[in-house]
This record gives sequence, C-alpha cells and structure tokens, in this order.
Amino acid sequence: DDLIVVDLAAINPELRNLRLRGRVEGRRLVPYYSRGEIDGRNGALPAPVIAWTADPVELFFLQVQGSGQIQLDGGERIRAGFADQNGHPYRSLGRYLVDRGEMPLEQASMQGIKAWAAANPGKLQDALNYNASYVFFRELPAADGPIGALNIALTTEYSLAVDRRFVPLGSPVYLASTYPLSEERLERLMAAHDTGGAIRGVVRADFFWGSGKDAGALAGRMRQQGKMWLLWPRGEPLPRAD
Repeated sequence: DDLIVVDLAAINPELRNLRLRGRVEGRRLVPYYSRGEIDGRNGALPAPVIAWTADPVELFFLQVQGSGQIQLDGGERIRAGFADQNGHPYRSLGRYLVDRGEMPLEQASMQGIKAWAAANPGKLQDALNYNASYVFFRELPAADGPIGALNIALTTEYSLAVDRRFVPLGSPVYLASTYPLSEERLERLMAAHDTGGAIRGVVRADFFWGSGKDAGALAGRMRQQGKMWLLWPRGEPLPRAD
C-alpha cells in the first residue's frame, strides 16, 4: 500500500481537520493516482485485490455508498467496508451529466445514470473519470453489517450519513422528509452514524435504507427535500470535528 495519509495537525495545530493523501515519488509527496489513472493501471497497485467487478457503474456506486456486498460468480457474498480514499475531491457524476445535456435533472438518480451508461458505453469512462475520487475497500467478516464512521454496524432506516463539520457523529437527529417519489411523510428520530465524500452542508444527509435490491431502489431515488433538527444539550458547545 503506497497511499500516505498526512495529518497536518501533527505538524501545526492550527491545521486541525486537514489531512493530505498522496504517494512518495523520490523525496516528494505527490497527489495519489486519480480514478482514471487507477483504472488505467488495470489493478497494478501495491494493494491486495479483494474482488474484481464486472460492472464499472456498480463499482462506482459502491464507492459512493462507501460499503456494501459483492456477489461472486459462485453465489457467495463478501462484505466490503471503507478502507481509505485517494485524496481527490468528490465530484457528482449526476451533475456532470446534467451540465453536459446528457439528461435532465429529474432523471439524475442512480437508476437514471445506470440507464444512461447502458445506452452510452463509449462515453462512460470519461464520465466516471470526472469524479477523480476513488475509494478503497477492505473485506469485512460475513456477520458484520455495513460499518459506519463510528466503526459500528449501521441500522436499517435509522442511520444517517452526515457532514461531520456541522453534525457531530453519534448525535441524535430528528428528520422530517418524504419517501422517494412520494408525498408520504417520513419523520423519525435518526442517529448520525456515518459520513461520505458527497455529503457537504449543514442540512444534507444520506438515509441508510439497508441492503438488497429493494433498498437499493429506494436509495437510488432518494433525493427528497426535508428538515433536520440536531438534538443537543442546551448551552453545551458543539465539539469540533477531527
């Protein structure tokens, strides 16, 4: 593994919350390989391979989610959990396709992107490479569920992924929204159990629907508006994110 993580706070405390990821080239730390560079190397990285995937789009969305299950040819399933990221900022594939007139905004869901990819195989790799961010995985024990940023298993329909700059991990959050493609109310007490590169902003969260095709269909269509209330003791300062 040639991915180097530098915690800048260890050098200067004023640089808390800042980390660099890169690789050593000679005596210099340079940016780690981008998605396009990694895919172009055909697996020639100094890291163990836990599985090869037949569909680059499914792998892309597995990386966006940060963890999931991979079904092997023999029917066996392995659990893949987040190990690290290459240090490049996340950029939205859906936004890329909308901005270039490939699809209208209302179709920029997981299902819409998969349909576009199937119809435009010659454009797919350039579109995927727009998001230079690349997530690496580790194999988890079969009994473990998806593991969040707190290193505990996520709870179906009660775990949220949040921007930890604004919502402390582990805190209770009351959510008021609607179900995908519906006006049916979705209101409940949730817990901030995870983070994600695509989750940026105060009122921005990803709802964990669970595993399987039905859960994946709901997750892919979940682009609802809503409100979030962070439940925190009155008068107590919010902790700073690490």
